Amino acid sequence: MIKGTELFVKALKEEGVDTLFAYPGGFVMDLLDQLYGEDDIELILPRHEQALIHEADGYARSTGKVGVCLVTSGPGATNLVTGIATANYDSIPLVCFTGQVPTGVIGNDAFQEVDIVGIARSITKHSVMVTDRKDLGRIIKEAFYIAKTGKPGPVLVDLPADIMKKLGDEKYPNSVNIRSYNPNTAVHAGQIKRAVAMLEKARRPLFLVGGGVNIAHASDVFTKLAETTKIPVVTSIMGRGSIPTDHELFIGNIGMHGCYAGNKAIEECDVLFSIGTRFNDRITGKISEFAPKAKIIHIDIDTASISRNIHVDIPIVGDARNAIESLLECDFSGLHDYSSWVEEIKVWNEKYPIGAEQQEFEGLTPQQILASVNGAIKEKEAVIVTDVGQHQMWTTQNIHIDATKKLVTSGGLGTMGFGLPAAIGAQLGNPDKTIICITGDGGMQMNIQEMATAVAQELPIIILIVNNSYLGMVRQMQQLFYDKRYPVTCLRYRKSCNYACRDGEKACPPYSPDFVKLAESYDAAGKRAVNREELESALLEAMKETKRPTIIECMIDSDFIVLPMVRSGSAFKDIILEV
Repeated sequence: MIKGTELFVKALKEEGVDTLFAYPGGFVMDLLDQLYGEDDIELILPRHEQALIHEADGYARSTGKVGVCLVTSGPGATNLVTGIATANYDSIPLVCFTGQVPTGVIGNDAFQEVDIVGIARSITKHSVMVTDRKDLGRIIKEAFYIAKTGKPGPVLVDLPADIMKKLGDEKYPNSVNIRSYNPNTAVHAGQIKRAVAMLEKARRPLFLVGGGVNIAHASDVFTKLAETTKIPVVTSIMGRGSIPTDHELFIGNIGMHGCYAGNKAIEECDVLFSIGTRFNDRITGKISEFAPKAKIIHIDIDTASISRNIHVDIPIVGDARNAIESLLECDFSGLHDYSSWVEEIKVWNEKYPIGAEQQEFEGLTPQQILASVNGAIKEKEAVIVTDVGQHQMWTTQNIHIDATKKLVTSGGLGTMGFGLPAAIGAQLGNPDKTIICITGDGGMQMNIQEMATAVAQELPIIILIVNNSYLGMVRQMQQLFYDKRYPVTCLRYRKSCNYACRDGEKACPPYSPDFVKLAESYDAAGKRAVNREELESALLEAMKETKRPTIIECMIDSDFIVLPMVRSGSAFKDIILEV
């Protein structure tokens, strides 16, 4: 017989957990005490629970393992909510353990009691409280199994303090048998044959690839499929990297800030073969005018995602890798020659290239920043992590991704504050890789306290802050659609300046904080770049750091906007190419 705390630690070891992101509190003290001295599990102390779960998320996305975190009850648990939703939208496997008040006082408004299971139910794949010590091992085993199988996602396990103190069976299950949960990854052979038959009739086919291919670790087999069929490829933001971005068949991202050629190809294709995307509004725009000439084939592991937003002609339910491997076994000798179609798309790309509309700006440009990053990591294994905002879109438009590079970004929820902590998780999970966090001056400040975590863990993360003095993405919408009225988006604003800039006066107060001084206050390296030469010099210096992070503040003009742009709910014909 062993205590629940002992079985908890045993379970983590059995599941291969080597890193646990944890924040202490009254109702997890026994668990943390049990973990004391455990050499096989590294305990990471972040500085805020929201950052903690983003760190577990970044660890999971960059390693392919399940991210695991532990927090106390009440505010500790509720601070996880944004991170849980972030992982849920992007299908990231997490197991989140929350402390809870003893079962005898649940429902009595005890100190730091919240119904976190109820709160999290709609944003988790599974959410459960352990109410009986005999169920503890089974529930933990099921949590890890549910998180990583089928369509991955976050699972929350609530642990009342008294349950964890009780004695019980020391056995941890070695298998799972959940009658109501039997994920099927097999692919229907008949549907695969139908898809190939449809491709044989196509003259202008197009692959649309989403994050599901990256989640399934299927970029290698998908690239082989594209090369076998000679069909051009577009991706969603989350699908970027499913084929090397310098591949001759890769066009670019599609959607709100996708390239002109990619969106145009969607409009002109006659068969759209989608793999691992849920056709969200950011890539479809006006649904009635999305891919108007195309028959649609859709592979997805989630049955509910098929024909939910876009009507599909041939649905194929299954794991992306399994489905692609099944396709590779097919005979594609009946396909047409698509070379003229590929050449037509290349002409569109040459006519409307990404970034051409802003070449007249002086000083450092977003495109120069990304070109410098691409150059710095060209010969390295790297993980590029972004926050959310304009810098995220510029990164997803310009960053080069291949088998040695990985892109980590918040897609479905679009969570500001994600970047720095996710980069910390990525570096902890990939100590031998170069980790670069590209963030904005707004997003950086949402979890800036995690600089202390990065310094404490001696992580050589390179943090590029793209500073335009504004909440840039919102400012862009205000510029384009709200007659250049910019309420609550200027990050230089002080009460005494009274928006004098509205009258053309140059009265901007200094930016706060000074990111270079802030970096130094955390005992990190801090540099500022106003041109490409300074940036590349700063990157070279940052690459030499081995035990501390570096902040490089990149100063850009506030008037830079992300183009092309298709306004939410609009059709491709309304694409904005210049202003």
